[in-house]
Amino acid sequence: MTTVQGYDPRTSAPIGPPVPMTPAQELEAICAAAKAAAPLVDALPYSTRAEALRAVAAALRDAEADIVALADAETALGVPRLSSELVRTCVQLEMFADVVAEGSVFEAVVDLPDAAAKPAPRPDLRRILVGLGPVGVFSASNFPLAFSVAGGDTASALAAGCPVIVKAHSAHPGLSVLCGRIVAGALKDAGLPDGTFAVIHGTDAGRALVRHPSVTAVGFTGSLQGGRALFDIAVSRPDPIPFYGELGSLNPVVVTPGAVAESGAEIVAGFVASYTLGAGQFCTKPGLLLLPAGHGLDAALAGAVSDTTVGPLLTGRIQEAYDDTAQRLAAVPEVRSIVPPVPVDGHGHVVAPTLLAVPVPALLADPDALLTECFGPAALVIEYSTMDELHAALDAMPGSLTAGLHAAAGETELAGAIVARIARRAGRVIYGGWPTGVAVTWAMHHGGPWPATTGPLHTSVGVTAIRRWQRPVAYQNVPDPLLPEALRNGNPLRIPRRVNGRLTADPI
Repeated sequence: MTTVQGYDPRTSAPIGPPVPMTPAQELEAICAAAKAAAPLVDALPYSTRAEALRAVAAALRDAEADIVALADAETALGVPRLSSELVRTCVQLEMFADVVAEGSVFEAVVDLPDAAAKPAPRPDLRRILVGLGPVGVFSASNFPLAFSVAGGDTASALAAGCPVIVKAHSAHPGLSVLCGRIVAGALKDAGLPDGTFAVIHGTDAGRALVRHPSVTAVGFTGSLQGGRALFDIAVSRPDPIPFYGELGSLNPVVVTPGAVAESGAEIVAGFVASYTLGAGQFCTKPGLLLLPAGHGLDAALAGAVSDTTVGPLLTGRIQEAYDDTAQRLAAVPEVRSIVPPVPVDGHGHVVAPTLLAVPVPALLADPDALLTECFGPAALVIEYSTMDELHAALDAMPGSLTAGLHAAAGETELAGAIVARIARRAGRVIYGGWPTGVAVTWAMHHGGPWPATTGPLHTSVGVTAIRRWQRPVAYQNVPDPLLPEALRNGNPLRIPRRVNGRLTADPI
């Protein structure tokens, strides 16, 4: 196979012309151009980077009708959802434009010389974060705009001063071509050098990208199996590079006895809406709901699921994996089906929601079989009889992007103990809500312990996502005219700096 073909998930019919896979010779030229562009992009004034990011956002908005129509044809996610996702994509780009212009993300630090310092005189030391170099970005299937060609990894890497090479996802190849053309054109018009941005296609090209010596870091959103294979390539290179993979997450949500009594109906409605949102294809889907035994919510849960209509899954491969995993989970001893897995006949990648339940002792007897992500509209209710059982179940959980809690007003002590416990295994703790929804802000952390991510110190959403593509450089006793502008005495960029431990934008 030398091409990638898009398909309509509603009908399985081909969409658009096939897209050629990137041959080795072309990939070599792309990587060479990115390597040549890297020092030029990193040397650009922060204001120029900011304007380039804003230009990309404006170009995407101008092409909204074409982008959304093609995205819907290749993903079946629906015009309202995709229109909203395009807004998020543009907002991310503009947010990074603002933070680059403000400058604190480059962490400029100045320690002035001190002849009286103990145990020895201190030299003039200044440090700043610079771009790593060319970055490889792997698009996600489930967010064809916000986590794809022009998504958050691309935006944050460009903001850091890094050229970007995107490996397009095979589920939306035509959209990737369109968005790649728009991004490349906007960056060129903004004056960025050739080699700043490119899109490649094909599994072999993706593996070769991770291996290429010009690539200095990789961002990935996708399956545990695919991400682990690429992670192993990245760390086994002669020159290992960081691989920031978001791989899979169960996102447990705990409901206390008091919360069931106080707001059981609302919890049922919120949970079912959240785990079936986008046909269950969100990385933050609450895949595990921990309820007290005897909760009496089976009928309400089954009714809420039966009233829910889910769209088709993104690809035939995802559909097959969903059906297989749901059947295997249902077959585990002591698992009962609140809503059993039922294969759906017909055109396209259509599936039915599944909801299973299991008591904690059975979960602990076979955690590897049950604590498995079922990508799609499936979830598992875990029933605990005592607080010790709840704690044991939580301690058995793999790392997740999120974990949640619903508690009654009078359960403060209990809630505090649960929050402390779930925070050990998740990157974001949610109280009284549901995890499907990730704000693009300074405080957001979208990451977590393995297997949620390969790098729990970092986030793929929010301002600090830029930190993945930066490295510090310290300058000792370097004359002022030779320093980067951000470290010079006069602070010509007027950015916040930490001078002798104090945060200030004043000149020295």
